[in-house]
Amino acid sequence: MTLDSEPVEARDPREPLTRLLRDLRTKPEGLSGREAARRLVVYGPNELSRRGHRDWPRQLLRQFTHPLALLLWLAAGLAFVSGTAVLGYAIIAVIVVNAGLAFVQEQQAERAVEALAAYLPATATVLRDTVRTTVPARELVPGDVLLVEEGDRVSADARLIDGGVEVDLSTLTGESLPSYRSAALTDLRGPLLDARDLVFSGTNCTGGEARAVVFTTGMHTELGRIAALSQRVEHEESPLERQVKRAAWLIAAVAVGAGAVFLPLGALVAGLPLPEAFNFAIGLLVANVPEGLLPTITLALAVGVRVLARGGAVVKRLSAVETLGSTTVICTDKTGTLTRNRMAVTDIWTPTGSLPTGASRDPGPVAVALAQAMAACSNAEFDPQQPDDGAGDPTEVALLRAASSLGADVAVRLRTANRLRQFHFDPALRTMSTVDKAEGRLFVHAKGAPEEMLAKTTAIIDSEGEARTLTDDDRAAVNAAIATYAHRGLRLLAVARRALPDDAPVPERREDAERDLVLLGVVAMFDPPRPEVAEAVARCHTAGIRLVVVTGDHALTAAEIARQVGIADADTPVLTGAELEKMSEADLDRTLRDGKELIFARSSPEVKLRIADALRAQGNVVAMTGDGVNDAPALRRADIGVAMGVAGTDIAREASTMVLIDDNFATIVTAVEAGRRVYDNVRKFIVYIFAHATPEVVPFLVFALSGGAIPLPLTVLQILAIDLGTETLPALALGREPAEPGLMERPPRRRTDNVINAPMLGRAWGLLGGVSAVLVLSGFFLTLTDGGWSPGDPVGPETSLHPVWEQATTMTFLGIVACQIGTCFASRTQYASLRSIGVLSNRLLLWGIAFEIAFAAAVVSLPPLQRIFGTAVPPAGHMALLLLFPLVVWGADELWRLRQRSRTKPGVIATAPALGSQTPRPGASSEISGR
Repeated sequence: MTLDSEPVEARDPREPLTRLLRDLRTKPEGLSGREAARRLVVYGPNELSRRGHRDWPRQLLRQFTHPLALLLWLAAGLAFVSGTAVLGYAIIAVIVVNAGLAFVQEQQAERAVEALAAYLPATATVLRDTVRTTVPARELVPGDVLLVEEGDRVSADARLIDGGVEVDLSTLTGESLPSYRSAALTDLRGPLLDARDLVFSGTNCTGGEARAVVFTTGMHTELGRIAALSQRVEHEESPLERQVKRAAWLIAAVAVGAGAVFLPLGALVAGLPLPEAFNFAIGLLVANVPEGLLPTITLALAVGVRVLARGGAVVKRLSAVETLGSTTVICTDKTGTLTRNRMAVTDIWTPTGSLPTGASRDPGPVAVALAQAMAACSNAEFDPQQPDDGAGDPTEVALLRAASSLGADVAVRLRTANRLRQFHFDPALRTMSTVDKAEGRLFVHAKGAPEEMLAKTTAIIDSEGEARTLTDDDRAAVNAAIATYAHRGLRLLAVARRALPDDAPVPERREDAERDLVLLGVVAMFDPPRPEVAEAVARCHTAGIRLVVVTGDHALTAAEIARQVGIADADTPVLTGAELEKMSEADLDRTLRDGKELIFARSSPEVKLRIADALRAQGNVVAMTGDGVNDAPALRRADIGVAMGVAGTDIAREASTMVLIDDNFATIVTAVEAGRRVYDNVRKFIVYIFAHATPEVVPFLVFALSGGAIPLPLTVLQILAIDLGTETLPALALGREPAEPGLMERPPRRRTDNVINAPMLGRAWGLLGGVSAVLVLSGFFLTLTDGGWSPGDPVGPETSLHPVWEQATTMTFLGIVACQIGTCFASRTQYASLRSIGVLSNRLLLWGIAFEIAFAAAVVSLPPLQRIFGTAVPPAGHMALLLLFPLVVWGADELWRLRQRSRTKPGVIATAPALGSQTPRPGASSEISGR
């Protein structure tokens, strides 16, 4: 087979199929691996090229124009107006450095989110060397034979060779209803997108199976043409970022207002010279600006995304991290999420008695017929030589394993050769059937939910393998077996067949095939709960998170699994999809409003969507799991759509906000805990950053209100050294703080709660900041008075007290740094004691503190930095007092938290209003204690 040199776009995909295959130099059995590799070199990867997708100049400009940066621009302007150009240039340098750091961190955060795509590689199933092979979608080439099945995303433009599929073309056409495409339907005229035997890249298969030959890839596809016309990526601001930006505007307004009030106060009332009044206003502005706030929050969210990815939960956007922490209801599927999704046949009921599930030397005619039906009516692959492996639906793999043990040949080759038609599994009908050649005759083989199959059954097999009429006693026996198995939490499938007359045509419609069936037996399977789910469920109950099971499985099976993992008890309501359809919206609202766990069995995708809508309308933050094509609407509607990464379809993964790499319910709970931790850590470093505003602002107020009789205790450049030099690394380290004890023992926060509120600012500015200001000013006045200063004495550059004043301002600078250390440890918890989390448990914080000590020592002791920042080494005895400052700041906060704990009832820690946390929802504490 030689490589075709004809341009891809020159081929006409609507020419006769034999000619198209000839032009593509391929055949229905696909390409060889070596030929595909050569074509990949010629045609390039099957992916959309992205050009200019990052508008980095605008992103960089945003760092210079956010409210906190504008505040610094104002301070720089005042510095130039007042004649202190050096200070103005220093502030501009701060703006540039801060914008650069924030821009780099934002880019890193974006790249971190994009890199998560590696966890979810897009794949395609093709025939290579005549073998069904899964390859990365980017390696598809023209001439590949693509296998398209329900739930797949079509990865290239292709012409159907055989079979038929329903495809969602909304990506390309905007049409919401699926379109049927079949190899038997050809259109030679009209738009290419309307051709009924073509499928296109970027569309989704919602039903059926087909084989198709790829005729174009990459930017030559219809999707590529559209992408070439409109390529843009918009930045999505999270609610947390919007809240912080609003807070930044508030801070800017307060700072400007304070400067506007105190500038005339200092100049007119206090009698300060105008340059000194300007310096005072500049100091107020700079002291009120938490320069590292926005980039630190962005980085904390990005770190949270990476941590979740390592734990098996891929969050597709930064904003979802904070939403996870406020989840109030988790609507979970059963199969594969609560359970292992590794089915095994445990019991086989037949009209002549139970069958063994192991190998049998003489299975008998009933077992032979049942095994042949299970082997024929399947699309999975199973090799008896490798009994622990299998490809395809876990239920079908389990059936093939059982059929093989009963002596049936389960080879895909035999099944494919004998199959004449297939009616794929229909989630609404809950049945699947095939028409096959067997023993020289035609048979319809069918399997599905027992109640659906019984409705289509008119006969039952006897001990000789012959059919006899199904009686009422037979139906009662079947129903009794079903109830017995279902109460044990087993999954059930009924298997049936119908022999067609010799001269009968192959049925063209499902209703013609699936009628007058002969019941062969009921197969019971068990998908055991994951061992870690029970503990995860208990954590949800403790955290005040409600659990709702929404599954398509049998009601009794769902209830049993829910009881085994601790979601349900004997009194838990179990509603079927049929019962829910009869309920009015008011009845559904009343059912969901009582806060109890619920089980919805035999649920359709519409049921999931309706439940999600009703819960959100009641103010809940809903996480919804799903893996199927039809789950996509509910996944999109939920606040957090959670798709399965292993068993989930491409459509479900695309519609979701988060994808579970391991399909494990416990990972959802871990993600919720991580979301709460990230949100808590954001609040912790906000407290830490805001706490230093008070000891930075108060010295300027003392200077202004004294009319200059008390010299400035702190210079503006020293403030910048604190805010950017000593403060940043500890703040970043607080963003990596481990979870605080009791994190999953508090009720979920409400979506309307602000990240920054009054009690939180009271703790930061009043308690931590107030204690720090008293200590800092004490050190300043101690150094001044010991040096011989009295109120009103000049301390200018030409005076004898100027070196003393430099030592005193340095003492203020070092005092704030020392208080920062105490604030670091105090901010590590909102409520618990420091001992409960361990003094040394955050090593990044210890490294950050070591850096700020080293930086402060350099600013104070190195002559070049002394000249820049106006510092001088204070007396050794005074510096020794600095060792007490961190203990006093931390101790004051520790006593305050101890008092709060003593005033708060057990079980509702971290909900005390004084913490700045949220007030519990009515009944939240009783819910927790009652579980």
